[in-house]
Amino acid sequence: MKSVRTVELLAPAKNLETGIEAINHGADAVYIGAGQFSARYAAGNTVEDIRKLVDYAHIFHAKVYVALNVILKDSELETAENLIWEIYRAGADAIIIQDMGILNLDIPAIAFHASTQTDNRSVEKVRFLEETGFSQVVLARELSTGEIKEIAAKTKIKLEVFVHGALCASFSGQCYISQAFSQRSANRGKCAQFCRLPYTLRDANKNVLAGNQRLLSLKDLNLSEHLEELLDAGVSSFKIEGRLKDISYVKNVTAYYRKKLDEIFARRPEYRASSSGKTIHYFIPDLRKSFNRDFTDYFLHGRKKDVVSSETPKSLGDSVGNVKDLDSRYFTLQGTKPIHNGDGLCFINEKKELQGFRVNCVEGNKIFPAEMPRLNRGVTVFRNYDFEFEKILSKKSSERKIDVEFVLEENNFGFTLFVIDADLYYAAFTMEFPKEIAKKNQHANIYEQLSKLGNTPFELTKFSNLTLQNWFIPSSLLSEMKRKAIEALLRVRKIACNRAVKKILPSRHIYPEATLTYAGNVANEKAREFYLQHGVKKISPAFELEQPSNVPIMSLKYCIKYQLGYCSKAGAGNRNLAEPLTISTGKNRMRLKFDCLNCIMEIIPV
Repeated sequence: MKSVRTVELLAPAKNLETGIEAINHGADAVYIGAGQFSARYAAGNTVEDIRKLVDYAHIFHAKVYVALNVILKDSELETAENLIWEIYRAGADAIIIQDMGILNLDIPAIAFHASTQTDNRSVEKVRFLEETGFSQVVLARELSTGEIKEIAAKTKIKLEVFVHGALCASFSGQCYISQAFSQRSANRGKCAQFCRLPYTLRDANKNVLAGNQRLLSLKDLNLSEHLEELLDAGVSSFKIEGRLKDISYVKNVTAYYRKKLDEIFARRPEYRASSSGKTIHYFIPDLRKSFNRDFTDYFLHGRKKDVVSSETPKSLGDSVGNVKDLDSRYFTLQGTKPIHNGDGLCFINEKKELQGFRVNCVEGNKIFPAEMPRLNRGVTVFRNYDFEFEKILSKKSSERKIDVEFVLEENNFGFTLFVIDADLYYAAFTMEFPKEIAKKNQHANIYEQLSKLGNTPFELTKFSNLTLQNWFIPSSLLSEMKRKAIEALLRVRKIACNRAVKKILPSRHIYPEATLTYAGNVANEKAREFYLQHGVKKISPAFELEQPSNVPIMSLKYCIKYQLGYCSKAGAGNRNLAEPLTISTGKNRMRLKFDCLNCIMEIIPV
């Protein structure tokens, strides 16, 4: 018999409300930023809100991970240490970190996860993190299924992969372009998103190869059709990107992936969800209806050209048809998808820019914009805001319930109500009450009163009446017994959800590299101590502390030469280029360096 592996769907939480809705829509775990030291600077939350989210999540045995995944300065270490203890006392299940200096602080016995910012793309790196004491590792987005499978085969740590959302062009943790040009560090949570800007590509003779295109702006990741493949490769956690995304995005995307995973689990009993309860959705999830720059599976099955959203960094949404007829006030579409009043539509205009407009009203097949744009016949129109869909998501769009059974018994002085849930946790409440034979059969009334579980997270699926006589039991008594029994069961479930105690102890195993450049992101003395303890001989300060010249500010597996058809390894033939190639945006100009042997592109300021 195969062993059962628990699998988590990990959703983002911008705030408390979003985190609760992520759980309601099927998340087994959520990750949320604390008030400081989060890689999404604009998505910070109070410790009290984290505590409330933990209390709610643990009802369903779902987990809460807190992101402190930035590099820290020496002056911030004491504050970070105190914050970690506060998060621990709030009941969080794990802390996601990038800065290894944290491990040399006075930290509590709580699980730590290695952020994708620690650049986890090799067996050696993941094995080192496992030996250090991490409980989970977030793998680099650039890995293929085969590479993930190899890491899983050679390590025992839980592997987490991104399956949906925005893609950074650079390897995570290895991007310094924002710091170099705006003094806003991605490794400090303040990325200025230079990869979303338009660039002009020139060869060594200053010939323009691509003008004013978003050469580094990638499409959004979507691995929803590859979940079973990733499960079999050894993945235990499927992560949705988006701690800056709005609540409707989290509802929709979480629900979509919950349904996909549940379909797999129904066929593959060796996999099961890591949390409890069943999720009931009151809408049909659709990934195209939430923010997206079109989709790609990136490097999951090797290198592909169609990974860039070169025309716009904004959401395209879903194609709804091509312009058929035009009038000064309205237009019609050659398409079958209904358009609604209030929809947001967009198209790529003659300047190759995304232009959006709002639908004022729809009469038959005639679409009247609030302000008529300059459309041409044949232009493809997209819907990036579905008014009716968003209206559904603005209300209660899902709920999560745990099946329970009630058993009613009598005793010498009254009655006892037992409640047993789907995870076999149980509680009971006994109440004294004089017994009196009822004139009518009480079974239907008892069942009706007990089945009214209202806003509790439970749903009655079975009731057993083991009393020996047809006793009269008032509805008020049944309600009180039910309330007390449910309260007791909730306490039992929360106690049973105690997090695993994991104290990371000092270790001396050898780090995979003997030298750390600025790309090691060592920004404080505690981090320096950590790497020295693990055999690193030479350590340079982080880019944010001492900005070196003539060094790569982005390292990418994505390659512009390959994207434009100039890669000799991919069969470009005689399409030679006068190198070095450069890209520029505004006053910023950069040289492209290609390590074709390892298929790596680097970007260096000029």
